[in-house]
Amino acid sequence: MASLTLIAARGAKARARLRQPIGAWLLGFTGLFGYHALYFFALSHAPVAAASLICYLWPLLIVLFARPSAPGLAARTRQLGGASLGLAGTALIVLGRPGAGLPETMPIAGFLAALCAAFVWAGYSVLNRRYAARGSEPIGVLCAAVALTAGLCHWLFEPHITPEPRQFLALAALGLGPVGLAFFAWDHATKHGNLPLLGALSYFAPLLSTLLLVLTSAASLQASLIGAAALIVTGASLARR
Repeated sequence: MASLTLIAARGAKARARLRQPIGAWLLGFTGLFGYHALYFFALSHAPVAAASLICYLWPLLIVLFARPSAPGLAARTRQLGGASLGLAGTALIVLGRPGAGLPETMPIAGFLAALCAAFVWAGYSVLNRRYAARGSEPIGVLCAAVALTAGLCHWLFEPHITPEPRQFLALAALGLGPVGLAFFAWDHATKHGNLPLLGALSYFAPLLSTLLLVLTSAASLQASLIGAAALIVTGASLARR
């Protein structure tokens, strides 16, 4: 709602940029809603650590799907190698958490959903480059449509939960702040950035979130985290060369 209000306040020029090809709208809705629906299904039907790690194949898939940013086999090898190191670092972070061992029985449905989520987000991110000439104003409309659809799915398929007032405020703050801004930033990055490098840099997300937990004393600093940081930084440096 905040983004829609800003678009209305910016006048006719901003509203005109909402005129997008039908393909752009379909791609955006499928990418945003499809990824999150599959991801949350995976988290509820498989161990969180294992599902998260499978889902975090999407940065590597972006590198695989994207055209190389520089010609030649050596450049492509560096990009794939850098993304692979990032994935290895993420595996250290995820599997190093308490209770992150593999389950005794394989929850196939949850694992498949996590894998599909990775393919959906990677495909959306790479195909979004086709609409590089278009602005990011539609993201606000897409987020509103996804939120309404998600609310309907929750009403139809899940037990109803009413958040407490403090939880409502936290959700609103996330939407106005890091989560909402992240969608706009990602849209701009996938339309105008270096996609293979973007995939490699995406592995900094789990690293930074874990470091934030360490700084707030919600998690302890472990040797696996230091090793993960070294792998992710090395991978990003290799992919950038």
